Amino acid sequence: MDYRALGLKVGLEIHQQLATHKLFCEDVSALVDTADGQRFRRRLRPTQSELGEVDAAALEEAKRRLTFVYEATPNSCLVEADEEPPHPPNPAALDIALEIALLLNARPVSEVDFMRKIVIDGSNTSGFQRSALVALDGWLETNGKRIGVPTILLEEDAARKLGEAGDEVVYRLDRLGIPLVELATTPNIETPDEARDVALTFGSLLRATRKVKRGIGTIREDLNVSIEGGARIEIKGVQELRMIATFVEREVERQVMLLAAAAELKKRNIRSVPTDVRDVTAVFRKTESKVVRTALKKGGVVLGWALPGFAGLLKGKLGPELAAHARIAGVAGIFHSDELPGYGITQSELDSVRNELALGASDACVVVAEEETKARRAIDEMGPRTTAALHGVPPETREPRPDGTTAYARPLPGKARMYPETDVPPIRVTAERLRRIREHLPEKPDDTIARLAREYRIHEQQARQLVQEGSDAAFEAIAREFGEAKLVATVLLYTFGELRREGFDVDGIPVDHLRELFSLLKAGRFAKEAVPEIVREMARTRSRASEATGTLGVTRMSRQDLESIVDEALRVSEDLISSRGNAAEKALMGQVMERVRGRADGKLVSEVLHERLEAFGKQTAKGKKKKR
Repeated sequence: MDYRALGLKVGLEIHQQLATHKLFCEDVSALVDTADGQRFRRRLRPTQSELGEVDAAALEEAKRRLTFVYEATPNSCLVEADEEPPHPPNPAALDIALEIALLLNARPVSEVDFMRKIVIDGSNTSGFQRSALVALDGWLETNGKRIGVPTILLEEDAARKLGEAGDEVVYRLDRLGIPLVELATTPNIETPDEARDVALTFGSLLRATRKVKRGIGTIREDLNVSIEGGARIEIKGVQELRMIATFVEREVERQVMLLAAAAELKKRNIRSVPTDVRDVTAVFRKTESKVVRTALKKGGVVLGWALPGFAGLLKGKLGPELAAHARIAGVAGIFHSDELPGYGITQSELDSVRNELALGASDACVVVAEEETKARRAIDEMGPRTTAALHGVPPETREPRPDGTTAYARPLPGKARMYPETDVPPIRVTAERLRRIREHLPEKPDDTIARLAREYRIHEQQARQLVQEGSDAAFEAIAREFGEAKLVATVLLYTFGELRREGFDVDGIPVDHLRELFSLLKAGRFAKEAVPEIVREMARTRSRASEATGTLGVTRMSRQDLESIVDEALRVSEDLISSRGNAAEKALMGQVMERVRGRADGKLVSEVLHERLEAFGKQTAKGKKKKR
């Protein structure tokens, strides 16, 4: 796909948790496995901004009529429960935000003023998020291109969503109030791969401060994506940076599809969508559809809605878009004529519905089986989205899914959701404060990459990957102390990468545990081949290297013990050696390594095997001569 020809524009909003205590109280910024047993409930409603307007996104959230259940934790205070005014803002968090701003060549503001951003999806107990502008007009260069950073903000993170059932959504308060820095980039990113690369570059710079949190969920990206003729779509909360390119690709495909559907509707001369709804319950009195039968048993109805000219444009296209809007009304889903007959609905029942709605060959319909009020509300919610399909791509916020696709969440928020925070006084940003921060700015990532490659004699690509993954500090600490820089890089990049894919939390292994691992290796306690298995055990059990080696039994064996194992392998493989001679060495090497892996270096195994194989061959030949 030619993304530049499509006019692709991508901008990022990067939200990074800071490694300091909470923003408006002194509690520890950490997630906990269990709550402390205290729960409370809230209902939230939209409020007016300082301009007297109500935000469209907040209005739509209010339509869901949800109750929010909050679990208190040992590190959540009365501020997070919205039972106490905020404490003075965490000065360390502001210093970190200013440090990041200076690294991005930005212009710090002279006074930090916190605002309230209306958020009523339940993620904030108060119904708003506190956010403050810290700096303006920054930039970062990546791959020779300057990416602008118009705004840098300091704000509080949201509560952690645990799940929902029915009309209740459960949140835990451990994450609420953790300080975040938010970086918004200019929308001059032109390809999916460039979006991913820019995100990785920004992540490297943030980690260079050594003052940000690490791990899944500590950095999240909002992707703003549009193509020519489309609209800005915000994909909210992408946690896996390497999936960014996939999300952009899928969103471009979606917008292309929507524009094509709009063009087809125009070609069919469809200029409006009727709002008439017919009760077609009678058609389904003897239906075999489980969904419809269940709805009718509960006293529900089946409503039909005609969509003239939409035939062939619903399945895999507009259908999922409509279903997402119907769910706002609380229905589980909808049926549409492009996917029927199916789901227990017969061709005869579909034909009857089409007759009731007076549909022609190019017309489609939607069927909703539910309690009548909910069913009518569902069609009301789908109406504006269907009208929007006539014009192409409606601007909206969408949620990421694990496969790289997205789902509708709400309309795009606007300027009507901000108003001043009256409980937090302004903070002057003095020249002395900025001077102090400038004096201690860290090395920039590009400089670190060049220095690591030069000083430790590793490949530049390895150095770049270490910096991008935030492993450069651990690498330097270990390689400087124990040497073996190439092995250390291999473990931190490739071994860790494989174990992450297996689901092990290698990022949670403390650096001092890794130092102990390489200390034991240098002391000859085990062979380097054992390192991956030891790291796996350390991650699995959260143990130290000495404990993991004891559990695995990988203590280095003596040369004498190794020779005994090799001799035994030679004896049982006499036929193989007879038929292949020295060429059997490779197969024998695999057999021996399988038995001694982690207890003897591969180089030593190869050396002993070669010597013993030659001796074995001579001895065998000598024995054959005697027999003659």
